Amino acid sequence: MPILQVKAKPNSRVSALTLQADGTWLAQLKSPPVDGKANAELIELVARHFGCAKSAVTIKTGAGSKLKRVVIPD
Repeated sequence: MPILQVKAKPNSRVSALTLQADGTWLAQLKSPPVDGKANAELIELVARHFGCAKSAVTIKTGAGSKLKRVVIPD
């Protein structure tokens, strides 16, 4: 299962997932980092981008920080 390095930017104007030049992903999230709302939006965004179920996407590390490791199915 691939692991993505994701940098989360909560409270953004747009909701977007973009690949950076260094191979990491930048997740711009509209949700605030309160009560797991930004993490839930991140999982939804990743699932939509890679065409998989939300239940198959997990945040392996960094649930409480901006830098996260997200696992997606093959």
